[in-house]
Amino acid sequence: MNACHPTGLRGPKNFIAGGSGQIPVVLCGPRWLVVDKPCGMSIHNDPGGDLCSLALAAVRAGRLPVVGHLSAMHAVHRIDRETSGIVLLAGDSATLAFFGGQFAGRTVRKQYLAMVHGCLEKPPADQNLSDWNWPLTAVAAGRYDPVGRGKRKPCITRWRPLARSLHYSLIECEPLTGRKHQIRRHAKLAGHPVVGDRRYGSVRSLAYLRRHHAFHRLGLHAHALTLRLPGDTGATTLQSSGLPEAMRQLLDRDR
Repeated sequence: MNACHPTGLRGPKNFIAGGSGQIPVVLCGPRWLVVDKPCGMSIHNDPGGDLCSLALAAVRAGRLPVVGHLSAMHAVHRIDRETSGIVLLAGDSATLAFFGGQFAGRTVRKQYLAMVHGCLEKPPADQNLSDWNWPLTAVAAGRYDPVGRGKRKPCITRWRPLARSLHYSLIECEPLTGRKHQIRRHAKLAGHPVVGDRRYGSVRSLAYLRRHHAFHRLGLHAHALTLRLPGDTGATTLQSSGLPEAMRQLLDRDR
């Protein structure tokens, strides 16, 4: 497995100018790029200010080596506005289809870092990982009904604890299926909702985080994607720079 792609252009010198700062470019090729999206930025629903718009503007201005005339920039997959982390963008329909086929075929590995309420114990010595496997509906609900109404489909989120403080745990998690808000809903069902989750967390916990820790974001970060890049035969893992500062500070202050 490759750590990075030898023909791509890797940061930290490459950034996309955003409304609230610079967006790091993790890796880019002739007609695709991978960025580390900040929390609070929409991928495609804010024309002129969303991630796709800003990336297209950077390419057209010649600031990134994504070649050719591009009429649009497309997100190959989605993460929520409140979630930070790795996002893969494609500059034409052929590249979008190449990457999209891997997501549709479930050959892409997606790894997240999540801060959740409570102390999650390490699994038994003979197990490296644990699973959340509650079935979920396709349509997300809310804190009072995270499963949702309608037909339920099997869902699995694999997780392992990395660190913990007095009130919170940092976990690495991997959704093996693709329901909307799957990690957030599974965490809620497990009794360990993601910190800062305005949809599935409690109003009381949100107020506590704001008042005592000045924590105003969702504690969920898309840390890595493992997939095949154009021209490669093997898989490459593309990683963010690591745990966002606000999440790291919360863990440190609560020890």
